[in-house]
Amino acid sequence: MQIRPPPEDFLLKETNPHLGGGKVTGDKHTSTYDLVEQMQYLYVRVVKAKDLPAKDVSGSCDPYVEVKLGNYKGTTRHFEKKSNPEWNQVFAFSKDRLQSSVLEVTVKDKDFVKDDFMGRVLFDLNEVPRRVPPDSPLAPQWYRLEDRKGDKVKGELMLAVWMGTQADEAFPEAWNSDAAGVSGTDGLANMRSKVYLSPKLWYLRVNVIEAQDLQPSDKGRFPEVFVKATLGNQGLRTRISQSRTINPLWNEDLMFVASEPFEEPLYVDRRLDHKPVNTRWYNLEKHVIVDGEQKKKETKFSSRIHMRICLEGGYHVLDESTHYSSDLRPTAKQLWKPSIGVLELGILNAQGLMPMKTKDGRGTTDAYCIAKYGQKWVRTRTIIDSFTPKWNEQYTWEVFDPCTVITIGVFDNCHLHGGDKAGGAKDSTIGKVRIRLSTLETDRVYTHSYPLLVLHPNGVKKMGEIHLAVRFNCSSLLNMMHMYSHPLLPKMHYIHPLTVSQLDSLRHQATQIVSMRLSRAEPPLRKEVVEYMLDVGSHKWSMRRSKANFFRIMGVLGGLIAVGKWFDQICHWKNPITTVLIHILFIILVMYPELILPTIFLYLFLIGVWHYRWRPRHPPHMDTRLSHADSAHPDELDEEFDTFPTSRPSDIVRMRYDRLRSIAGRIQTVVGDLATQGERLQSLLSWRDPRATALFVIFCLVAAIVLYVTPFQVVALLTGFYILRHPRFRHRLPSVPLNFFRRLPARTDCML
Repeated sequence: MQIRPPPEDFLLKETNPHLGGGKVTGDKHTSTYDLVEQMQYLYVRVVKAKDLPAKDVSGSCDPYVEVKLGNYKGTTRHFEKKSNPEWNQVFAFSKDRLQSSVLEVTVKDKDFVKDDFMGRVLFDLNEVPRRVPPDSPLAPQWYRLEDRKGDKVKGELMLAVWMGTQADEAFPEAWNSDAAGVSGTDGLANMRSKVYLSPKLWYLRVNVIEAQDLQPSDKGRFPEVFVKATLGNQGLRTRISQSRTINPLWNEDLMFVASEPFEEPLYVDRRLDHKPVNTRWYNLEKHVIVDGEQKKKETKFSSRIHMRICLEGGYHVLDESTHYSSDLRPTAKQLWKPSIGVLELGILNAQGLMPMKTKDGRGTTDAYCIAKYGQKWVRTRTIIDSFTPKWNEQYTWEVFDPCTVITIGVFDNCHLHGGDKAGGAKDSTIGKVRIRLSTLETDRVYTHSYPLLVLHPNGVKKMGEIHLAVRFNCSSLLNMMHMYSHPLLPKMHYIHPLTVSQLDSLRHQATQIVSMRLSRAEPPLRKEVVEYMLDVGSHKWSMRRSKANFFRIMGVLGGLIAVGKWFDQICHWKNPITTVLIHILFIILVMYPELILPTIFLYLFLIGVWHYRWRPRHPPHMDTRLSHADSAHPDELDEEFDTFPTSRPSDIVRMRYDRLRSIAGRIQTVVGDLATQGERLQSLLSWRDPRATALFVIFCLVAAIVLYVTPFQVVALLTGFYILRHPRFRHRLPSVPLNFFRRLPARTDCML
């Protein structure tokens, strides 16, 4: 089956940005900040002041510094009653927005009515020096304050002023002119770029073996005993023991997710392989409530429970969808293989973003990016009130497996103007991009514009475009090729595999732990952002996804169907010349069977070489046609975005239930037909139909004798010629073997 290409506006586009200031050697850039466009900034470091004039008889003042360039103005924090304050704050003004040729640095005295002017220092921007890392930082100097007339006054200010780029080490913590409209410490902290690390996750295995000498409260009946285990907000229980005694047996595993550093004391063994750890007997304690507090009850005799508890270091804790995993290493660092390369990502800019909220009666967007690969999350700074934000930030990750995916998401920051106090506002999602590393050529810079596509209840919508530069550097090609022979997950997943239900539950717990830990960072990486990046909820039912997966299967089977149609044309002599050539090839392969496998592999080799000319030159991207996002029915989309459990009216739920029953009925029929064919094969020798089995047994005896006395090549030639016979010798009725097979009994007669 062929799927129509998506609209032109939804396609990936190659770009040609001016990376690294244009310093290029061959196919590699020479600058250390070479995957982004250089952005020029004017930096002002306000270090400290001394000998400031006093405003009253106490000889003290409440000073702060105001750095002004055109209409942009930034201020330091103020100190109370301090004549020799130290600030050590950096201000960065974008060169693209310079509105004046003079920089004014003013020292003011904080006052409830009107701040008093204490002195200022003026700089001509044409005289400001330029600094490019790795040059050492510019040493600050003392400047004498002047009044508004230019006369020297009491007090000095230590400053450093220079022109630089976003590669400057002072840039991440500097006050940025893009943040001129944001006030408050929390607002400024929420818009800075940061790097986060996911907590180290472990699987905790609790093997409940048995208990002894239990003391049931009801002596008149057999106890129905089970064990309940709790870790944080995770609670699991065993099945009820089948041995209805005071010494019950279970031998059942309960699996939890624990995060390091552990919030609660956790003194258990750690194992790296499948060797069992030692078991221990634990005394069961009884607790009573005294004055509203839970206290341990002293007993002369206590029951015991036999358990084996350990932290599993040989598993990889899945917190992402297995289809989009960015890390496949086991938890224990001792089991890690050396890295095979480095992934470099340049987040350049975005174009045509949609307004995400309203401010002062007009639409606005405060966009920032999140990139996640492995345990490392990066967050760019927030660009205020712009539909074409420019970040130009570059990040690197170590790569341990090429068959992994990096995810880049774009969000609207809703916490710059008191969003936390306004009813718990959530950051809105603008779009997401995934890039699989195995689809990239090594040591090549990919610069593309990725459409940001988001599925809404009213259909798929393009929210803008994000421009990225990506490079995958490989340190050892041999090691990377060797990775393709390794299992995808650590070996414990295959030696002691977890069930599907266990994996689903553990992944849910892992995502909850990761989102909780990252939301407690400063600035927080919020829960809705983490869940969107980790694809939480992607396992829920969706009619659209079901259709898409069905057509994906049909696309995979399309090649086999095409081969079947081609072979049917050969058998029916649609093209006599081709059929004759197939006869000749068939005779050669039957006479020389040692050529069969070499011929097949040579054919596959030639196909691969032929397709190399049309190999993909761009990374894959989200396809709206493949996803059936542009053709989904509105009710199907509304069902996909429904809550769980549902919040829709009963008549809509009834209609969707009936639709689901109809689809499930068709699937049920197909599954039943497949079961029928399998049962007919089983009935060949079961004597369920004595006549059919007798005929088949006699046929097998005759076939064994004939095949024993007849050379295999003769049998193969006769079979092939019979299959390829001319249409003149064919009948429209089904063949005898097919008629016989369809008459065999199945167990459908036994179905209610």
